[in-house]
Amino acid sequence: MKRRKALKWTLIGVGGGVGVIALGGAGSLAYLYSDARLDTAGKVDFANPLGIPPLAESSPDPSGARVFNLEIKAGATALKPGRETETWGINGDFLGPTIRAKRGEEIAFSVYNGLDEGTSIHWHGMHLPAVMDGGPHQEMEPGGDWTPQWTINQPAATLWYHPHPHGRTGAHVYRGLAGMFIVDDEESEALPLPSEYGVDDVPMIVQDRNFDGDNQFKDGGSFLSTQGILGEEITVNGTLGPYFDVTTRLVRLRLLNGSVSRLYNFGFADDRPFSLIATDGGLLPTAWETNRLQLSPGERAEIVVAFEPGETAVLRSHPADEGYTAPLGRFNGADDRLDICEFRAAETLADETSIPEAMGTAPDLDPSEAAEERSFSLSGFSQINGESMDLGRIDFGVREGTVEVWEVSNADGYMHNFHVHDVQFQVLSVDGAEPPERLRGWKDTIQLVPQRKYRLALRFADYTDPNLPYMYHCHILAHEDTGMMGQFVVLGEGEAIGQVPGPVHSHG
Repeated sequence: MKRRKALKWTLIGVGGGVGVIALGGAGSLAYLYSDARLDTAGKVDFANPLGIPPLAESSPDPSGARVFNLEIKAGATALKPGRETETWGINGDFLGPTIRAKRGEEIAFSVYNGLDEGTSIHWHGMHLPAVMDGGPHQEMEPGGDWTPQWTINQPAATLWYHPHPHGRTGAHVYRGLAGMFIVDDEESEALPLPSEYGVDDVPMIVQDRNFDGDNQFKDGGSFLSTQGILGEEITVNGTLGPYFDVTTRLVRLRLLNGSVSRLYNFGFADDRPFSLIATDGGLLPTAWETNRLQLSPGERAEIVVAFEPGETAVLRSHPADEGYTAPLGRFNGADDRLDICEFRAAETLADETSIPEAMGTAPDLDPSEAAEERSFSLSGFSQINGESMDLGRIDFGVREGTVEVWEVSNADGYMHNFHVHDVQFQVLSVDGAEPPERLRGWKDTIQLVPQRKYRLALRFADYTDPNLPYMYHCHILAHEDTGMMGQFVVLGEGEAIGQVPGPVHSHG
């Protein structure tokens, strides 16, 4: 199963290419290329029941808000036989509970940082005030706490939460700080979709890890990878080699690519079709049937799969459909085939749910009403529009209540994606053409295929703050952490870009 050899090497980026300037040990580049593909199909021993994260407990406060207590701490987890793995978790040793709330609810958090270094919690995909966003400006020191509070104000969707400390996000996620955040609403609850948490509505936080001989996480970048860590073992909800006992004909899987850099092209080993019912921002107007769904880090999707009594089926990540420039793809997981989870159907299956003909609302932003058009070009490992992240620089301000069109492109051969805080965006076009089916719902994170131009429409509403910014960045966390990120503020009528902590200069 192991593929990458322990050779001494040095890499330099040359535009979209890679130059190998020193290579020691046995073998040749041709051998390394042929050996760089990882294939675990049929080789995973699905011996562990899939762990289902508990639903986070809450209690009302005098104001009526529902309060969740979250403690970030170090721990140890028995992931493999032998020594326990040193991990980080939230209200536990590894990963965090699933937070669930309903549109219109006032929610509050008491977050305590029990680590020996600073961190934060960012609510990925959530529409909320910048001061509650949990980005790098809301970092908690060791022993510190944070008490954000806001009203849920968006449609039902599968979101997630993870740290966002500047320069250390990837390391903190890799150690185990992540969890799912499910938003419900009355419209979604009225649909006949599978909805029993952990039974026919299953969270699946898919992540990759490398282990050393002592069962500890190896956090070094993978050989010749331009993306950082590419783990050779896959966990789902923190479980290695998971299986899930199916008791219903239809099962809803809430897929989250929670990896720091790896892309997954989800499908089943037998190529059975499934229905995509929701993307990052919520339910699609109608389901789309497919047998492949590619998700880059940070993206989520909800799919519904049908099972027959007594059968088994394996969820697999197939080689990438798009997104890489050869020969870089081979060294960045593009050709990998990875078994994810086995589903074991009971001899009798309940059949009380269905996929309705109509579900969510289609994105409806009008690009002709755009108040501003902006362009973003991602290149190398650390730059957007030729600049790296500066915590003291606000790159631009947008006006509350307006729609903007952003044209985003990947200017080189590396894999990048693009995530915007606070908003869900509409993909207007890809290289001038109508976006593919999987990109026609609301999105907050999108993979950028090299040399293609993605036109996105975004509406900025409800919350303004001239001083505290939201982020936009590549969600390949090795890239984000080395500077592929920028900042914007949402301005009210008559407001101008203000000051963030530290020296500030603004662009735009």
